[in-house]
Amino acid sequence: MTRKTTNSLEEVHESVAIVQNTSVWKKILAFFGPAYMVSVGYMDPGNWATDIAGGSQFGYKLIWVLLMSNIMALLLQSLSARLGIVRQRDLAQASRDTYSRPVNMVLYILAEIAIAACDLAEVLGMAIGLQLLFDIPLLWGVSITMLDTFLLLFLLNKGIRKMEAFIIALIAIIGLSFLVELFLAKPDVTEIAKGLIPSIPDSTALYIAIGIIGATVMPHNLYLHSSLVQTRKFDRSEKGIRQAIRYNFFDSLLALNMAFFVNAAILILAAAAFYTNGMHEVAEIQDAHRLLEPLLGTHWASVLFALALIAAGQSSTITGTLAGQIVMEGYLNLRIQPWVRRIITRLIAIVPALIAIIYFGEEATGKLLLLSQVVLSLQLGFAIIPLIHFVSDNTKMQGFAIGKRTKIASWFVALIIVALNAKLVFDEISTWITTSEHPLYIWLFVVPIAILATFLLLYIIVKPFIEKSRTIPKLVPHINEIVVSESDKPIVYSRIAIALDFSKTDQKSIASALQLGGKTAHYTIIHVVETVGAMVHGNETHDYETTSDHYYLEEYKKVLEAKGYQVSSILDFGSPKKSIAKVVNENDFDILVLGAHGHNWFKDLLFGTTVDAVRHKIKIPLLVVKDH
Repeated sequence: MTRKTTNSLEEVHESVAIVQNTSVWKKILAFFGPAYMVSVGYMDPGNWATDIAGGSQFGYKLIWVLLMSNIMALLLQSLSARLGIVRQRDLAQASRDTYSRPVNMVLYILAEIAIAACDLAEVLGMAIGLQLLFDIPLLWGVSITMLDTFLLLFLLNKGIRKMEAFIIALIAIIGLSFLVELFLAKPDVTEIAKGLIPSIPDSTALYIAIGIIGATVMPHNLYLHSSLVQTRKFDRSEKGIRQAIRYNFFDSLLALNMAFFVNAAILILAAAAFYTNGMHEVAEIQDAHRLLEPLLGTHWASVLFALALIAAGQSSTITGTLAGQIVMEGYLNLRIQPWVRRIITRLIAIVPALIAIIYFGEEATGKLLLLSQVVLSLQLGFAIIPLIHFVSDNTKMQGFAIGKRTKIASWFVALIIVALNAKLVFDEISTWITTSEHPLYIWLFVVPIAILATFLLLYIIVKPFIEKSRTIPKLVPHINEIVVSESDKPIVYSRIAIALDFSKTDQKSIASALQLGGKTAHYTIIHVVETVGAMVHGNETHDYETTSDHYYLEEYKKVLEAKGYQVSSILDFGSPKKSIAKVVNENDFDILVLGAHGHNWFKDLLFGTTVDAVRHKIKIPLLVVKDH
């Protein structure tokens, strides 16, 4: 177990090299893969119940809800991919960089609960599929799902491309199974087209529509996508990053449209097989499987249905377990052995399933699936809101932040999803209170948790806006106040280092350096980030101060270059007393220019000054510039 800061999914990070001097199509294909691994979460067994219920009760009328959900998912997944591509941080790492440790611990716990809930749905789905296909008891089926942990380890050791190929093969099995099912069901194409026109027949349809939307966007997919896009090693130039964002969007577009086809196929199949035959109460996966054979007139209808369910459960469990690793490493900066991590994730899902089946019987699986979707709904906002904030910050996104229209669309989608999911959670808690034999426990435990979660969500929404409204000292414009007056004396120094601290002393330090070297010298501006995180993690620090200091240093560089000077920059981490001397001694400079502040004499006596510490450690001349 270690706490060393690492890249997201270290074992496969940048393991797929993108060849630059090749055709556009080969580049696009090289980027394809991450979104397909994400897309299986949009067609997992948790979605099947809502699709079957929607199709059996309202025919083709709710297809438009699936389409709208797919558009929402495409937008959010593209934001997640952008975060990983530009900042090279997954969503969990970006949260750790932004929020305090207590807030991150709560977010981590919520993310783990959501992943466990999602994994629970997938374990149950795969177990149901095994039961339907091979008549294996559900208890045995749940136990068998433990074995796919070793399959995941095997695939990951073979490389991320092999895993992507395996997932795509499972998606193909699901897609082909439902293509054959639709051919057997012979749905009404005209009614399918009418189903794309928005309509809500009654309040029950609204409830199912909320369930479809709530089951579509999975929080763990946002963590997963921001990490998987980092498996590609590409040119980190501005052009290369824009190209990566564009190609990953194409990847998401194709993969999520495949997920839309599968979900629509399930709903259409339910409409054609059940709704048109007057069976409006089919909602359980087992009931759908049992009824397909007599309705469609072939044994293959139920076989293909069960096979697709197993493929959906298997593919989703693999990606869900990966998401668990990403969340733990990202929020806690903690790495444990991959096989241990995956067994823990699987046990968290299997144990509740086993207990429920043993205690309540196999008929409890439907309730467990519903409970898993409610838990996912409760956590969703805690992934979406930070994601939008992160990709909207132009400083942290280094010029690749989302535009105004995308930002408005993102907040609108977030509002819809969070509001609908909040309604779903509220309705479920209300039902538990009215139907429970001991409602006091709901009031004492469940309701307070929901209230605290609401306050935390409001904090996450408001915090970045408050930070932006605070007055931030405009440090960089000090450079514009410099009056450059180059010396007439012969130039002695050609490689000049300038230590900056983003105070008004920088004006005099830079002006003095320019007098020493004129426009023939090469200048290196140095700044040391001295936060606690910088002292612990060094150049792997990704906190707000590091990002802003890097931005300020580059602004100094741009302004000086615009004035005709040759400039490079070095951002170092730790104590200025040690770091400045280290940087100077590691490079071939002729002189160091360092600003000195008029500190309190007692403080200087107690702690010493940066000037004195640096002066004794460097071997080149030092020019000290005082601020008064």
